Amino acid sequence: MISCKENGRQHKGMEISMQIIRSNKAQFAYDIHALVKAFYPEWELKLLTPASVVKDKKLREIVPVMELEFGDTQVELRIQNSLHNSELYHTYIWHDTDSIEHAAYKNAFKRFLYTALSEETGISLPWGNLTGIRPTKIAMTMLEQGKNEQEIGDFLKREHFVSDEKTALGMEIAGRERQILSTLHYEDGYSLYIGIPFCPTTCLYCSFTSYPISLWRERVEEYLTALEREMDAVAALYGHKILDTVYIGGGTPSALSAQQLDRLLGKLENTFDFRTVQEFTVEAGRADSITEEKLRVLYGHGVTRISVNPQTMKQETLQLIGRQHTVEQVVEAFRLARQVGFDNINMDIILGLPGENEADVAHTIAAIKELSPDALTVHSLAVKRASRLQQWIEEHGITAYNNTEETMRIAAKGAADLGMVPYYLYRQKNMSGNFENVGYSKEGKYGIYNILIMEEMQTIVALGAGSITKRVYQDGRIERCENAKDVETYMGKIEEMIGRKRKLLAEEGGF
Repeated sequence: MISCKENGRQHKGMEISMQIIRSNKAQFAYDIHALVKAFYPEWELKLLTPASVVKDKKLREIVPVMELEFGDTQVELRIQNSLHNSELYHTYIWHDTDSIEHAAYKNAFKRFLYTALSEETGISLPWGNLTGIRPTKIAMTMLEQGKNEQEIGDFLKREHFVSDEKTALGMEIAGRERQILSTLHYEDGYSLYIGIPFCPTTCLYCSFTSYPISLWRERVEEYLTALEREMDAVAALYGHKILDTVYIGGGTPSALSAQQLDRLLGKLENTFDFRTVQEFTVEAGRADSITEEKLRVLYGHGVTRISVNPQTMKQETLQLIGRQHTVEQVVEAFRLARQVGFDNINMDIILGLPGENEADVAHTIAAIKELSPDALTVHSLAVKRASRLQQWIEEHGITAYNNTEETMRIAAKGAADLGMVPYYLYRQKNMSGNFENVGYSKEGKYGIYNILIMEEMQTIVALGAGSITKRVYQDGRIERCENAKDVETYMGKIEEMIGRKRKLLAEEGGF
């Protein structure tokens, strides 16, 4: 039950350097931060709890815009009514019979918090109070439990306030994912990820582990040697298991030379049994790293799926985000890939890029429709703290980028016009418009690995700097081990990286 004790002027978000939320409990910190940020994307937020260590005196003196007081049987949420008058608050109270340690308490609390914030702002979020990155996992799990579509839809709308449109999308994708994955080997199989952390340049929005190839060119061979050592170790551990998919990402794998790609792929083929591989993907990525020679190397080694990723087909935006290639180069790279023989080509675009509007997105979609790729991955821009985009926003204001329902619809319609259907979905923190990333594909051209990494239904062994191996057990448990993000550290401590994998992937405890 929620009640509002005091009404007054509703405050709107303002561009202020830092906003403080204070809570008397440390629980649910991630969910509190994520939900408040979704309603107030322009705020730079910091959540303070009794365990927080705040050395900055100025930060300690900031009056909280929100306060959460957890009691034995109730929660009180106070939201500052005016940023200019700290004495006026809207107060929302929630009563619950469960204790904070009870399993059901968290979801009930999130429903309360979402309802209060929605009432305060007048906003309804498309994905409701879901704060995780895998909303389709709920639908997938319920399908596995034998629930029907009506039951799943009612649950998503009742428990999480998911909109009708997103509920339908999530259920459609979950059903399709289940069908696509039906041929995979969960108990005795695995997938392999190879990380290449080099790029021609670092894009404005990027927070991935990537290093300029121009500065590291003389040490790429050393990196490949470390990778090969890791391959040998994994093959010794998992050589008896069924390899379902292989994915080479980054970074930009095609930043490697043709000879280096040949070395990498040749080693993979000689080390692992590819006879069972259903999908072999390489992110060719940026047009300024793609050549006919490299494409022929990929094709000659049996790569079945590649990505040629423009992100946008507006030249001004390409320059702004730091992609040093032209729209014409994107078109040429795509056509080269077709000429070489690739019949499963994905293209990535990002909605909400700085300065772009609906007309710009429509232009990008029209250009992509002319090329007719086999798959289209539509990303909603996410602002990562580690990216240069965060600094750019601080200089230009958050209103300089925006994603809308209309741009999402333009992209979805473009995919449908190409005969594609949505087949996987995930979300990220701080996404423009609080939307989602959706993969669309023509029949039989689905990116199987993309589904696996999101739904966490199969062990994925990851090699290379910055990669994360996830072991999925038969009982649903998931355990992880990380490789060092720093390339220098990864190469220098490769035996330590291998040791972590041996410990995680040991047969004891079951696969």
